[in-house]
Amino acid sequence: MTFSQVGLLEQAMQPVKHKNRFDRYFLHGEAESIDYYDKAMRWAQEAFVDQYSRNEKPYSGLPHEEFVKLLDETFKEMLPEDGSSIKMLFENIGETILKHSIVVSNPTCLAHLHCPPLSSALAAEVLISGTNQSMDSWDQSASATVLEEKMVRWLSDLFFRRKRADGVFTSGGTQSNLMGLLLARDRYLKKHLHWDAQKNGLPVEASKLRILCSKDAHFTVRQSAFLLGLGEQAVIPVETDSKHCMCTDSLDRCLKEVSEQGLLPFALVATAGTTDFGSIDPLVELAVRAKQNDMWFHVDAAYGGALMLSERHQHKLHGIDLADSITIDFHKLFYQPISCGAFLVKDRSNFDFIKLNADYLNPEDDEETGIPNLVTKSIQTTRRFDALKLFVSFHALGRKTFAEMIDYTIDLAQETATILEGDPDFELMNQPEINAVVFRYCPQGKEKLKDSEWLNRVNGLIRTKLLEQGHTVLARTRVNKFVYLKLTLLNPRTTVEDIKAIVSQMKQLIQIEERNRRGWIK
Repeated sequence: MTFSQVGLLEQAMQPVKHKNRFDRYFLHGEAESIDYYDKAMRWAQEAFVDQYSRNEKPYSGLPHEEFVKLLDETFKEMLPEDGSSIKMLFENIGETILKHSIVVSNPTCLAHLHCPPLSSALAAEVLISGTNQSMDSWDQSASATVLEEKMVRWLSDLFFRRKRADGVFTSGGTQSNLMGLLLARDRYLKKHLHWDAQKNGLPVEASKLRILCSKDAHFTVRQSAFLLGLGEQAVIPVETDSKHCMCTDSLDRCLKEVSEQGLLPFALVATAGTTDFGSIDPLVELAVRAKQNDMWFHVDAAYGGALMLSERHQHKLHGIDLADSITIDFHKLFYQPISCGAFLVKDRSNFDFIKLNADYLNPEDDEETGIPNLVTKSIQTTRRFDALKLFVSFHALGRKTFAEMIDYTIDLAQETATILEGDPDFELMNQPEINAVVFRYCPQGKEKLKDSEWLNRVNGLIRTKLLEQGHTVLARTRVNKFVYLKLTLLNPRTTVEDIKAIVSQMKQLIQIEERNRRGWIK
């Protein structure tokens, strides 16, 4: 057979490409597909940038009921019979949804643990969504699996410095806390009751199982308890000290009472950064008590975990390496787009408590040949390649810049506390441990100062009015039944001048309301 004949044979063996009317809707190598993708991305980007360049406030102020009407008028059908012009679609989305979204990058959007995302991470999101890797099995992710494993190894070294440490990326703190308490429960049942919960469910003794955490711990500890079949009654809230950290004397009393009642404490949860105050529990002291009572020691560092990147503040997490498991959120002080978190364990063998094999997904013979299927470490099956955006951010900024941003926000919180503490119209509730500042309008010399109902109403009004005007997004919380306001200073773009302007706005708001409506909240 001649070379020309071989060439003709190879051409004949190639599959015939047929034109498909759906081709342009999916990204592949053909020109029509690339053109459609390119235009869709450009129109989406134009709508996004156009709105962000015009939004000078963190919120438009549009009330909920008006926004519902606006969407009803603009998008009359959820699934129209025929498709719309994608250019016009994104223009409409820009003028409705984007225009009235919360602008988390605005320096006065300061309500929650809700960070402005890094532009480098937003760019990585394009690759994550475009490649659409599923992190459950090797044959759905390949290189993505290797990168996540390397990221997890780096994080494990950062927090544990132990070869047997391991972890997995999660959707955030809720999932990570659930996984920590799930492993804690099943480990206790296996070790102390010789019971396999994965096969047999819960034993009769399950009603005696108890979790201890501070009364300021995240609500997901209680949520995890009832999801694990133990009920909220399984959670024992421990009193906190004046800094809202778990009180070790109260913990000792609780442990004594639990023992006397014949209950079974299986987990101790420490918080490294409470939601309201950013308080960090005494990790070393709690680790000692967990070991003495053979309890799983879980540290919820969803908020405070990023302090490990700061040489100035890393010491606040001293003892975190003594944990059995750790929760970290990257969509807080690591400045990643939602969602992005991780769950880390000191000993990777504990993942065996949630390990299951399915022939169609992660067959056992894959393990024998060394093929990694990350689903064996997760309670998620389909899972995004979120490790990529953190990897891109680390390389784009470097550790020094991350540390400087974190340090800046902590310094800003301390300056903010000083401003509020020095103003007779405000009461400062906490000296910030990280970058959350809790306070309330509480003017001295007012007859109504002792009226708790009046104080609650006026502080609730401040938060509501500032949101309606779109000037500032503040958080509202309660401390000892009193309404307080909160500035969560995650944004490194926020300045002292912004804080002073917010304080001035609050004072002006009260003056205007009192002038316009005499006796407005009697």
